[in-house]
Amino acid sequence: MSDIDSTHTGSGPTDQDIPDIGHEIGEHNIRVFNLDIHNPVFIVSAALVVALVIGTLLFPQQAATVFADLRAWTTETFDWFFFIAADLFVVFCLGVALSPLGTIRLGGQGAAPHYGYSAWLAMLFAAGVGIGLMFFGVLEPVTHTLTPPLGVDPADTDAARAAGMSAAILHWGLHAWAIYAVAGLSLAFFCFNRGMPLTMRSGFFPLIGRSVWGPFGHVVDIVAVLATLFGLAVSLGFGSEQIAGGLQYLFGVPATTGTKAVLIMVIIGIALASVIAGLDKGVKRLSWINMTLAGLLWLFVLIAGPTLVILATIGQSAVDYVYYLPGLSNWVGRPDLAFVRDWSTFYWAWWIAWAPFVGMFIARISYGRTVREFITWVLIVPTVIGILWMATFGGIALDQYFSDGYRGVADSVPELALFKMLEQLPMTGLVSAISVFLITIFFVTSADSGSLVMDTITAGGKMDAPVQQRAFWCVLAGTAAMALMLGGGMASLQALTLAVGLPFAAVLMCMCVGLIKGLREELANQD
Repeated sequence: MSDIDSTHTGSGPTDQDIPDIGHEIGEHNIRVFNLDIHNPVFIVSAALVVALVIGTLLFPQQAATVFADLRAWTTETFDWFFFIAADLFVVFCLGVALSPLGTIRLGGQGAAPHYGYSAWLAMLFAAGVGIGLMFFGVLEPVTHTLTPPLGVDPADTDAARAAGMSAAILHWGLHAWAIYAVAGLSLAFFCFNRGMPLTMRSGFFPLIGRSVWGPFGHVVDIVAVLATLFGLAVSLGFGSEQIAGGLQYLFGVPATTGTKAVLIMVIIGIALASVIAGLDKGVKRLSWINMTLAGLLWLFVLIAGPTLVILATIGQSAVDYVYYLPGLSNWVGRPDLAFVRDWSTFYWAWWIAWAPFVGMFIARISYGRTVREFITWVLIVPTVIGILWMATFGGIALDQYFSDGYRGVADSVPELALFKMLEQLPMTGLVSAISVFLITIFFVTSADSGSLVMDTITAGGKMDAPVQQRAFWCVLAGTAAMALMLGGGMASLQALTLAVGLPFAAVLMCMCVGLIKGLREELANQD
């Protein structure tokens, strides 16, 4: 493991002493077959996932019906709650960054970062947005422009393009990364500055004290594991769909459900090799490959496409995003309930489910950064990247539609949107093949990073648990994704993400309160 895996402590709390963490956490750990299992979090989480997988495979049609009903009920009943939570996290992060609390350094005043800016950004990008931007980067701008949100008239081309592009950026911008930042900052602060386990329950210590080591803490961590696993499963599902679509497009391989299941198996096998290699040799190297290939792909599209049109679209999209942000962030009185529930509500639930995954991963690689630096790089920089990506890939697809009359993207299935856009550019076959490879590598880094997070939580926050445990969670996540894909397809994966994201949104809200209390104590102690 990297040197970030050692525990660093800064100044302690001022009003209460941290309990003997090693003892209180350790008493729940059992060692069997060279594993370091945090009982009952490991056992209960694994048992629930295995039971769900078996039930889905035994009763696929019934499971599909249940999942469909679950998704409809969750989005129709709790859309308001997801919107309030997502908006609150954006305001919270910006407020903390701009306040004196932003000067606090993760790891203490003398802590130095373990990763340079380029490596840090590469891992942030690969873990947080990789597969998604490849899948939705072309699809969403076109879809939302042809059916614009907020009641915008589709016949008004300029307004539809502005609203549609803004809606696409919305889901990959400030709201998504604010959710990750809340989880990541809480984990990093309580681990590096307070010497507490790198697990979600630690964020509740300022609120309930020693009770975090009891049943309440177990429940929080179990929900975090399930949210991570199902959020990851959704990404694996989207990734397998797009890889299968690319293979069908390039080589005529049928994009059946069986093909997608086999792809998940193959990619999980590759991810296992990365898991065994460790954080520095595995995820870090793959993240560099991801970032480099993604940058080259973006540069190729920018140069090969209508460059001046794309550059103009980038600038205009940034302005439109800011203009439409208040309206798109509000759920009250919206005339576009289908967009609110099928798109935004699902996205907020998906990102909340991913919060333990991405949050813990960015916490592990952010030692030595100030709180302000952390929020700026986690919140602002990926949002800018999202604008550049959406405006370039989505912008060229919209130009093909409106200027050239090309309907390839508009009429294609979602997983082929990227390849249909590339069809109009030079070297289509080569660039499409590189895109499939890039999606595959993103797939691997997501599986590797997700297994790392689930392993850390189920080992009681230990960052040096046996590699066999990370391999176990990697395999279980792939198995769950395959089973749910076979038992209802992407709808079942999305339904479970919504169901798990709902309680975890409340968990993150409480963590905001605990984090403020902890940061204020830290600042007072420094002063």
